Amino acid sequence: MYSHTLQQAGSLTLRNATPDDLPGVLALLAETAGWLHTRGIRQWPADGFPAARIEPLIAEGTMYVLDDEDARQEGEIRVPAATMALDDHADPEFWRRADHPESGLYVHKLAVKRAFAGSGLGGTLLDWAALRVAATGRRWLRLDCSKNNPGLQGYYRKLGFRHVRTVDLPHRASGALFQRAADLASPALPHARRRRSAHVATH
Repeated sequence: MYSHTLQQAGSLTLRNATPDDLPGVLALLAETAGWLHTRGIRQWPADGFPAARIEPLIAEGTMYVLDDEDARQEGEIRVPAATMALDDHADPEFWRRADHPESGLYVHKLAVKRAFAGSGLGGTLLDWAALRVAATGRRWLRLDCSKNNPGLQGYYRKLGFRHVRTVDLPHRASGALFQRAADLASPALPHARRRRSAHVATH
C-alpha cells in the first residue's frame, strides 16, 4: 500500500484507498457532484457515483485518498480531504490510437473538500501524479473534463496542461482532453492555506 505525507497543508497523508474508505469516498464525490450541479456543470451524476463504479478502483489499488487527520467524522463516515484515481485506463471514446494511449496515466475522480478550496491541494496531487507517471517510464499525465467548463479548463492550463482537443459526443458531458509532460513541474503554487469556507472540484 502506498502512503505519502504531504506537508503542504498540515498533516495530510496520501495513501491507497481501502474498502473501509468507500463510504467516505462516495460521500465526497457526491458532495462534489452536487456542488458542480449547483453551478450548472453536469460532468458527474447529480447524486455522485454508485459504489459499483468506485469499488473496482479501490480493488485495483488505483484510488487514492488524502487523509485529513484533523477532520471530524461526518456521522459514521470519515470523509477524506481529497480523492484521486490514477490508472492506465484510457477512455476509448476520447483517446485515439494515434495518441498512443499506453504512453500515459490517466486521472479520474479528482475532488477536493470545500475546506481546502484555494489551498493548492489539487495542484499538489497532480504534481505527485506526474511523478508517478515518470516513475513508470511513461510520457504523459492525462485527463478529460467537462466540455462546458472553461473555468476548470483554465485551471488545468495554469497547472501546465495542454489542451489536446475536445471530443463532442452527445451522450458525454466530458470530452475536453488535456495532457502534461511527466517531467514538467506545474507553475509555482501559493503555499497551502487551510480554509473552511469553500469547496473546489478539480476533476
